[in-house]
Amino acid sequence: MHLDTDFTGKKVLVIGAGISGFAAAKVLKRLGAKVALSDAKDEAAIKEDVSELRALGIGLIFGAQEAALLDGCDLLVLSPAVPIAIPLAEEAKRRGIRITSEVELAAALAKSPIFAVTGTNGKTTTTTLLGLLLAEKFGKEKTRVGGNIGYPLSEAVLEAGEGGAVAAEISSYQMEATEHFRPKVAAVLNVTPDHIKRHGSMKVYQAMKERLFREMAKGDWLVLNYDDERTRSMKERAACPVFFFSRREALEEGALLLGDKLVLRQGGEEIALVTTAELGIKGTHNVENALAAAAMAHLAGVEAEAIRRVLRSFKGVEHRIEHFLDLAGVAWYNDSKATNTDSAIKALESFSDGIVLIAGGDDKMTDLTDFMHLVSERCTELILVGDAAVRFADAARAAGFPAAHIHDAAYSMKTAVYIARRLAKPPAVVLLSPACASFDMFDGFEERGEVFKRLARELA
Repeated sequence: MHLDTDFTGKKVLVIGAGISGFAAAKVLKRLGAKVALSDAKDEAAIKEDVSELRALGIGLIFGAQEAALLDGCDLLVLSPAVPIAIPLAEEAKRRGIRITSEVELAAALAKSPIFAVTGTNGKTTTTTLLGLLLAEKFGKEKTRVGGNIGYPLSEAVLEAGEGGAVAAEISSYQMEATEHFRPKVAAVLNVTPDHIKRHGSMKVYQAMKERLFREMAKGDWLVLNYDDERTRSMKERAACPVFFFSRREALEEGALLLGDKLVLRQGGEEIALVTTAELGIKGTHNVENALAAAAMAHLAGVEAEAIRRVLRSFKGVEHRIEHFLDLAGVAWYNDSKATNTDSAIKALESFSDGIVLIAGGDDKMTDLTDFMHLVSERCTELILVGDAAVRFADAARAAGFPAAHIHDAAYSMKTAVYIARRLAKPPAVVLLSPACASFDMFDGFEERGEVFKRLARELA
């Protein structure tokens, strides 16, 4: 059953004092619900400012989450960071209380189409680019970008209103408590091992990704990466038409790389977009991101010339292979958003060799074989930080990387930066591409990247 959007007088409990939880609480209050927000942390540990919620009359409950919180509750809304397996959610199921997500709430409230992007890697770049492309058709004032990208989807859909469009970055976490979500166009970029701690298995992780298109049907479009075996096979489970993109195959229909040109093929027509040299974002992984975004924009009705213009002008997003400094002939790159090995591999592949790599952090315990093989090929020095340092060092040595060139910076990004400055000589590059989450040392990959850039700039 789809979510009823008449919240007048309904008692709603929101779990999770983060960006999405705050947004859901405020939106529901605005729609007439009696809202309380709970977080298992003590109030002193909450980083967000809760004063606005208090001023709006939203109840705030911090600390132990007793079953009594559900008394009289009509709806339970989970923030993405909150697993659906928590005891309070299990109790809600026993009581027959509807559980939903901020994403599903947003979809129920949306009056403009949602264009959704998921995948293990490339989501933020593709979604940001897609937002710029959609604005060419729907206008900047009526186009919004939200979801896992750092801006709540529920606020984005309300701001877009009618006659607009919303580009949404969707994570597997956001899909756990989402039952009904139907984008107009959706893309699955790739699926590689990630978030196994949260989901328990690769099978469940992929199932969460596939929830993105579970409700889609005739009249919608699903864009899939033909080069990724897991995403290619999703066509078998899709009830809507599929439009593939490929960097490797000359597809008869889809978005593809033909020589050095990005091309769209559909209905016997071929549309040349830009060459890889003209593309504003560099790297083979970004060719894939551009193909996916261009395919979605084309299916949304964006004119080819507008797609060309945006593909040429878009220079990428912060924290993803971001060139931010040249110091004594050495280029410094911030790739803090590489929170898994697959993403870090794509960063390493963007450079030929001579890389001074800073890696490590909150270890996701994924296999390191392919990553360390590439490290051995392309890196001259490996500087390790955080919880993963010992395991990464062992894996590097096993891959043949010389022990003398492995450096342990412990839990200090400052030490890592100083070591990199001392060791990097032109034409080397210094690359922060952790292949790990950041929570052992930072609040998120954004803070990690900002600290890295600040420390490097201080050296200059």
